[in-house]
Amino acid sequence: MENSKSIFIALVGKPNVGKSSLMNLVLGEKIAIVTQKPQTTRTSITGILTKGPTQFVFMDTPGIHTPKTKLGERMVKTSTKAIADVDLAVMLFEPYNEFNEAELALIENIKKARIPAIAVLNKKDTIKKEADAVEQCEKIKELGVFDDVMVISARENTGVDELMAKIDSYAMEGPHYFEDDAVTNMPEKVIVAEIVREKLLLNMRDEIPHGTNVEVESFKERKDKNLIDISVVIYCERKSHKGMIIGKQGTMLKKIGSQARADIEAFLSAKVNMQCWVKVKEDWRDSNYILNDFGFKDE
Repeated sequence: MENSKSIFIALVGKPNVGKSSLMNLVLGEKIAIVTQKPQTTRTSITGILTKGPTQFVFMDTPGIHTPKTKLGERMVKTSTKAIADVDLAVMLFEPYNEFNEAELALIENIKKARIPAIAVLNKKDTIKKEADAVEQCEKIKELGVFDDVMVISARENTGVDELMAKIDSYAMEGPHYFEDDAVTNMPEKVIVAEIVREKLLLNMRDEIPHGTNVEVESFKERKDKNLIDISVVIYCERKSHKGMIIGKQGTMLKKIGSQARADIEAFLSAKVNMQCWVKVKEDWRDSNYILNDFGFKDE
């Protein structure tokens, strides 16, 4: 395309600030899973949007937090590394609360990377009075890192068009790196596993879902019909957790599987025959060997 432009953007911030919701809204398709629970996003998820001459490549990163496990440490490294690999950092903030230690460390990393950065005050729909937003924006400006502070609501889709126009102003002339109709470069198997994990997070209480990981063992398309056979393994850390995930007479596992299948069929535009299994790998979040095996990179 003549005069084509592209820009790589890291969406960063603490857990539950709305990074995944914003990316899904902009793409018009659900690529990143979304729940109210912290540390939902574990790896960097890529979302692609081509609009006119500009191709936007978003990296939705894990929420910055103080890690308690080796998995947590790798998640924080993933977010930090993403900043070094992009053209623009977009950092999301809550309308209320002081900046925590992890946020301040992330801001320091943005400074060190010497890349342009925009701050986004998300959740405008939760702001009680305008003066609160003005005060928080002033605090963000005083950090001296961000070119601009924008106020949006990803939930209500307000201020997002203005944000996209601002991001577009940073795009540089050059080729598009992906097909113009692409929405992600993530393998289908990865998205399928993430959808199953989202349903685990939504249906299971307390700590159990954070001790789970989902792997797609097989993914086979039947050529004679629009049907895909998928075999999924849910790994958990305790035998007692396995029982809870399966549920009485398999009810919980069936519920998770059927909710996931509906979303997977919508994503793949095909009928899906999915089998779910549950296996125990004790304390896998603190095992470097298992983390490597599951594909969590130690950047």
